[in-house]
Amino acid sequence: MKKTVLAVIGCGRIAQIAHFPAFAKMEDIRVKYACDILPEKAQKVKEEFPFIEETITDYTVALQDPEVDAVYVLTPNNSHYPLTMAALRAGKHVFCEKPITVDYEKSLEMAQEAEKQGKLLNIGVCNRYHKSVELLEQMCREGKFGDIYHVCCSFRCFRAIPGLGGAFTTKAKSGGGVLIDWGVHFLDLILYVLGGAKLRTVTCDAYCEMAKDMKSYRYEGMWAEDTADIENGTNDVDDFISGYIRTDKAGISFNGAWAQNIDKNEMYIDFLGDKCGARLTYGGKFELTDGQTLQTETPEYEIPDMYLKEHEAFIESIVTGQKNKCHIDHILESAKLLDVLYASAQKRGEIKL
Repeated sequence: MKKTVLAVIGCGRIAQIAHFPAFAKMEDIRVKYACDILPEKAQKVKEEFPFIEETITDYTVALQDPEVDAVYVLTPNNSHYPLTMAALRAGKHVFCEKPITVDYEKSLEMAQEAEKQGKLLNIGVCNRYHKSVELLEQMCREGKFGDIYHVCCSFRCFRAIPGLGGAFTTKAKSGGGVLIDWGVHFLDLILYVLGGAKLRTVTCDAYCEMAKDMKSYRYEGMWAEDTADIENGTNDVDDFISGYIRTDKAGISFNGAWAQNIDKNEMYIDFLGDKCGARLTYGGKFELTDGQTLQTETPEYEIPDMYLKEHEAFIESIVTGQKNKCHIDHILESAKLLDVLYASAQKRGEIKL
């Protein structure tokens, strides 16, 4: 059987901890190229994952290789658009990490280019392949919740700003803060479980409060600390976000914090139905409460590697030509939501769609 040949652009943290380990479990692919502008990063992943055939610093080498079937774009947010467009125009299928890009109009252009080129473009909203999310979506579709009238969403942590002063907190590179980093996963998950909910109105407030003076910011641990630049860097993104979304299916209230002066991590989503409700612990399992029996249970099931599942589905789509649930066409409403939430925060008022 012919193996699908991949090129990976971007060998940073998400590639190292999620994508390459998943590739290591797959037998129907070849990773021909690992590309990074920092050669030491590409070399590091090759040493850890020896199935990688070559390391390069110029991604166009991979795009010009007729043997490459698909390109993985695992780079900072602001480079998703140019790299994906270049790969599509080179005749490659593309898997692009979330968010699609930092501008909804550019996301639409990416979708249109994929259609024009007849190539698949999948987005890394991996939670759609999490077993808990799959079960909740199925239950919603089958009417087990009855009418889901509201969803409450919290993604709040104590003093957890990532890579302070680096790309994560520099709007020109990331496009935003906690909303675009964590919120995209939570809100896309919600829209997916609700069954393709369409936006009606949104209102949002965004704050950058906890590290206005980066040198005085105190923390116990920092994700991506090796990318931080507290002495000379930038912090101009949201570290706290809150708002309300009306859709054609349910209302959604949310609040998120990279950092707060409350020593709690509150990462959950509540689905409130008139027959039963569920609280999903993000990344874990959910508790289900029946409105008739008043009993609460945690269903028994295994949680497989969602990154592996999304990659297997992408490769299968390349072989069959069938779009799966992470195809860009199914993610655009989530991309639009990020844009209008930030627009509402800037306007300090509600936006109707």
